[in-house]
Amino acid sequence: MTTQLLERPATATVPDTEAARLIVPATEGITTIPTYRVGAPDIQCRYPVTVGEDQVIGRAYRWHRDWLVLTTAGEYNLRRPPKGTPGTDMAAAHLAEQYAAGLIGAIPLDQVLAEAPTPLCGPVPLLHPRMPVNDRNIQGALTAFAGLRAHHWRAVLTGFPGSDNHWYLSCELCPWEGPKFWSHLRGRNGEPPSARRHKGGCIGEDKVRRLIPAYH
Repeated sequence: MTTQLLERPATATVPDTEAARLIVPATEGITTIPTYRVGAPDIQCRYPVTVGEDQVIGRAYRWHRDWLVLTTAGEYNLRRPPKGTPGTDMAAAHLAEQYAAGLIGAIPLDQVLAEAPTPLCGPVPLLHPRMPVNDRNIQGALTAFAGLRAHHWRAVLTGFPGSDNHWYLSCELCPWEGPKFWSHLRGRNGEPPSARRHKGGCIGEDKVRRLIPAYH
């Protein structure tokens, strides 16, 4: 079994357009670290880090609590950030230092966007490509997709990535789409999930509770 049965309609959706964060680092020794920006995550849940006129020096993403970066030099695992430090901040600072040292190059943002995958209009794979195919993961994926149906979410590109990895989803109640954690969507410690659903509050908590029994 490699696909789930949810169909994604061939209609345009509005992504989460959170403004990029501008970070001005200090000069370290004789190497000047460039000013860099952390953009909103793309459909693969990767945060682009840019310098200058939209030159992408790398993309950062989370996988099982580790943070990885993808650059012109390949993929590198930064492991877990120090306690209290957001993973995006750790990854962006690393990329800026590597770029300043001449160890990685930059790619125009337009090129990165042109090479990005497009949302699927049919069934998506049951499991994320990084997830091993085994009984435990298959059962977890089936449970997660059943939860998406109950909570009115759709997977946009990939299958189940695990409970605590970013999963790019589309809200069926409004045009919002973006990365979520299945562990948050299913509710925690026996409590129902948040009826706010996502940034912006969706269609309003009262309407959400009336439409979806899982939030009661």
